Amino acid sequence: MAVTVSPERDTVAATPMQRALREAFYAGAIALGLFVLFIGLKTDQNISNELILVQRWGLLAAVVIATAVGRFLYVAYGQPFLANQKIADVATGLLPASVASRFFLFPAFIVAVIVAALLFVFSRSLAGWVGAEPAGYLQFLRALAVIYALACVIYYFRGFIHANFTKLGIAALVLYPMIVVGMLSLMSWSLVGGLQGSLKWVDNFGIQILIYVMLAWGLNIVVGLAGLLDLGYVAFYAVGAYAYALLGTHYGLSFWILLPAAGAMAAFWGVLLGFPVLRLRGDYLAIVTLAFGEIIRLVIINWREVTNGSAGISGIPKVTFFGLMSFNVSDPNYIGKVLNIATSSAYYKIFLYYLILGLALLTAFVTVRLRRMPVGRAWEALREDEIACRSLGINTTTTKLTAFATGAMFGGFAGSFFAARQGFVSPESFVFLESAIILAIVVLGGMGSLVGIAVAALVMIGGTEVLRELDFLKQVFGPDFTPELYRMLLFGMAMVIVMLWKPRGFVGSREPTAFLKVRRAVSSSFTKEGHG
Repeated sequence: MAVTVSPERDTVAATPMQRALREAFYAGAIALGLFVLFIGLKTDQNISNELILVQRWGLLAAVVIATAVGRFLYVAYGQPFLANQKIADVATGLLPASVASRFFLFPAFIVAVIVAALLFVFSRSLAGWVGAEPAGYLQFLRALAVIYALACVIYYFRGFIHANFTKLGIAALVLYPMIVVGMLSLMSWSLVGGLQGSLKWVDNFGIQILIYVMLAWGLNIVVGLAGLLDLGYVAFYAVGAYAYALLGTHYGLSFWILLPAAGAMAAFWGVLLGFPVLRLRGDYLAIVTLAFGEIIRLVIINWREVTNGSAGISGIPKVTFFGLMSFNVSDPNYIGKVLNIATSSAYYKIFLYYLILGLALLTAFVTVRLRRMPVGRAWEALREDEIACRSLGINTTTTKLTAFATGAMFGGFAGSFFAARQGFVSPESFVFLESAIILAIVVLGGMGSLVGIAVAALVMIGGTEVLRELDFLKQVFGPDFTPELYRMLLFGMAMVIVMLWKPRGFVGSREPTAFLKVRRAVSSSFTKEGHG
């Protein structure tokens, strides 16, 4: 009996270090190809107003090297470390201590609190003591100490925070302006200084984030609950803003009258958009909604007799406290004169903060209530399977129109508030990029999850605003470096990281509106791809 023996080739597996070097090389090459035109070359104007190309090969090399080194460290050390975290000890049978327990140490927490407190107390004197450049680095160190201390508190009380997250979140939002004014007053040893210093923090980090939270919650009704991909949501935002701007400047109507009027007008346009797209789904629906958003923007630009075209509308009246108190210093019922307090422009910003907070909470309350009603369950059925929804006798026409109208109404509310806050509106505020950012917040937070969307808006919009405070980076990259110009690059990187880490957003599970005996959250593993 003949036996055939097939020769075997000896294969030598690559060591982890070799694999890390190879992947680092690939990552650097990909980064070079992606960023050579975005970072390596920059368009600028010379003294003769001619368009020239500025070469920034040093910055490009730094980005490529950072990408390669990061990939090397992750493959060589990060992946083996994460794999070892899942291996139990032979003698004790216990898993290794978690990374968080070894990172969030109580002595380090105490040190971080002391460092942050000292740098807060002596913040005004740092530049005189150590110079402007080191003072910038110390301010960054102070921010890191505060972030670490807050992360330690969240880690130590994670069980309590998870059980009472909604109540704690609302309480933190209500107390935020008071905390900011109190801390800044302590730093400046003056209440007036604290009020004036709080303008930036209440406006940029409070009002700005809450506007996007409200917009994302409104879009969540259309995309997250009903499953209708809308890329033109900024159109309803624009309708609400221009409705308030035009009616307020020409007829002098109050904000409290125009707020529901702007919402109703946006809802009307939502219904008009809904009729042409009743038979469309998926990519076709996205294209039509995108076109609708661009149509609204082009109408605003070209209908100059009404909208003043690209010049926009200025002189939009401010919001008053139900006509009882005004925020204009020249008015006899100015809040400072009525309450006999010092004159400050911070009162109006704080009032606007609580106004948009109330509107955002109203959006969340209506969304939660609608989800428990038959129309909300019809939205969820439409999202999961339109054919099955139709076979159950649900009127899909009415369901889609109600979703578009409800989501558009909250977009109109946010638009009217935006016009009142800015005092000026123009078409540049309602470009497609705004729709993309709002949709990205909904996707990153988790479709259908109000808490996840709020966290995503806080991270994305708040992180963008933080970039404006990193002035010390100019000491590293040169005086012409502007960190906020790279916000979209960081925004895209964050989207990629989150989608790889948690494909269905920060909150990857959801509770069904209807349940049998026991309420349980549905894991993201059992939900349809793309519907969170």
